[in-house]
Amino acid sequence: MGFETNSFPIRTVIFFGEHMDLLFVSMAIILCGGILPLFFWRQFSAMKVIGIFGIGTGCLLGLSDAVTKLWQTGHYSAAFSYLNVLSLSFKIDALSAFFLVAIFSVSLLAALYSYHYMDKPRQAARTAAHYLFFSLLVVSMALVVTADNMITFMLCWESMSLSSFFLVIYNYEVAANRKAGYLYFVFSQVGALFILAAFALIYSQGGGFGFTTAAALPDGLKMGVFILAFVGFGSKAGVFPFHVWLPHAHPAASSHISAVMSGVMIKTGIYGILRMYDILNWHTPVFGYIVLVAGMISGILGVVYALGQHDIKRLLAYHSVENIGIILIGIGIGMIGVAAGKPIMAVLGFAGGLLHVLNHAIFKSLLFMGAGMVLHKTGTGSIDLLGGLIKRMKITGTTFLIGSLAISGLPPFNGFVSEFLIYLGGFRGVALGRVDFAAAMLAIISLAIIGGLALACFTKVVGVVFQGEPRSEHAVNVDENGPSMLIPMLILAATCITIGVFPSAFMMMAVKGISALKLGYGQLPLEPFMPLTANITRVAALFLTTFMVILTLRTLFYRGKIITRSGTWGCGFTQPTVKMQYTGSSYAASMLEFFRPVAPLEETHPAIQGRFPAKTHYHSHVNDAAELQLERVIVRPVLWLFDRLRWLQHGDIHLYIGYILLAIILLLFFV
Repeated sequence: MGFETNSFPIRTVIFFGEHMDLLFVSMAIILCGGILPLFFWRQFSAMKVIGIFGIGTGCLLGLSDAVTKLWQTGHYSAAFSYLNVLSLSFKIDALSAFFLVAIFSVSLLAALYSYHYMDKPRQAARTAAHYLFFSLLVVSMALVVTADNMITFMLCWESMSLSSFFLVIYNYEVAANRKAGYLYFVFSQVGALFILAAFALIYSQGGGFGFTTAAALPDGLKMGVFILAFVGFGSKAGVFPFHVWLPHAHPAASSHISAVMSGVMIKTGIYGILRMYDILNWHTPVFGYIVLVAGMISGILGVVYALGQHDIKRLLAYHSVENIGIILIGIGIGMIGVAAGKPIMAVLGFAGGLLHVLNHAIFKSLLFMGAGMVLHKTGTGSIDLLGGLIKRMKITGTTFLIGSLAISGLPPFNGFVSEFLIYLGGFRGVALGRVDFAAAMLAIISLAIIGGLALACFTKVVGVVFQGEPRSEHAVNVDENGPSMLIPMLILAATCITIGVFPSAFMMMAVKGISALKLGYGQLPLEPFMPLTANITRVAALFLTTFMVILTLRTLFYRGKIITRSGTWGCGFTQPTVKMQYTGSSYAASMLEFFRPVAPLEETHPAIQGRFPAKTHYHSHVNDAAELQLERVIVRPVLWLFDRLRWLQHGDIHLYIGYILLAIILLLFFV
């Protein structure tokens, strides 16, 4: 469908390809869900309903369209031209459709979650603005993964960064939140500059803004373009050491926004890496080695730093770094498999990495929403101030446990399926040459280390936050009301189980997604890997079901009978207290000690003096090595330089005009 308008000297041409219009309709509805609340902000409840209905309806329509297009072959395009200067083009292929499924799914549930979470009528105007930027974020993410030229991509990318920035600083009166927002903004813009530099190299050689021109670049230039793009996209994805903004931004944002940012927004960086690999069309193993090494470092260090955190949302933020590492390990294995001419290895790696994009979006959104419920009801996110919450928040505790098992990669949950595919891809690489053998073995070992540490970390979180007894007044007399917050958590938990028990359809979705990479492997069957994965998950599900049946029968057997209850055994103490329970710090101390060289542990504990020592305290903090080096190498020298240039600021308007004139003269002279 296309049309042309001529009004005065303005010439506008719009072309909508077949079935592309439905996506734009869904985006228009989402934007209406963001704009209309601005007119109804005085009616607080009505304003939220309008915003959620608009965003939710648009996401639901976009989700159905994306699922349909994912299972169809071919691609769908649209274009917009203004004055023959601004040319925007969009395309949906299988890879775009796969990411759209994740974007619309998580955004839909996050919008529903926000109804009871955003419950401060005195901030009505701010809440209305929140829905505006929320809608802009969703639309921008969808446009990023459908952009079909460099101009379109950068405009949508910047729109996504700006809208998410305003969502991060929602509670701007808190100094830490403002700092987090500014840090995120700086990293976003630096990353955008690297992406822009990569696009500039493509344009300088190809002479056009279309992605297709990249394939004609010389091989040496392709390497430079890929490295620049990897740094830029890696900054958004949270790849170590470009992750520094992430553990600051996620705790600052509202919990449902944290779910969207961690679940899907950072995945646009993964999409960018895959799309750049696609358009360059150069299957060198070096790309695979770069991605694989970055994935291993991000995965291991991400989970190590998570293990040392005491704030539940900050801990989950570092787990985003970990899971981005797992995704990159899968993609790296896939790239090495393509370069080595091993289609099974390539498909397993790419499919595992791509499926983990969806799986991580599901269980990480669930965990952030669970953390949001805890924070909303207790007023604190400090792990060591909580305890015993599962007795008072059964649904939250149960769903959080499911998310914890899923992120730890245990069957029969969805995280196991994608990680198992990556494992299988790595084992396929063991039979290759010396370099590829070493890369495959390191990938397998890294995945094992990541999985073990992730399980230990979430054992800490679930044990300290939900088990035991309350450690402070924050965890006493709490409940979980608000169905709009509970329903999304139940849906996500059910999805974690569904993908884990019935993985075949979702594995095929991932294979459909990688078919857009034009590797020739899109239709390659995953036999016998698909039945093998399904059998493992179903055996685990059978075991879990049997356990639950036994537990239910036990409950029914003891119903109506007098059961004597007593406190937890206190190691011989007659009056055990909560002070005898494990804390997050004590649980993780021995494991963190092993990683002290890469995760410096800072401890504060006044010395005990005298025979009758006074009350003391202990505090530990794991420092982020990347953040420390960034401050030492870049931040301090820049601040020192700016301090020395302070003499330029005289407050004299005449002097500033002189600076401007001097700059203009220099530009005219040299340009």
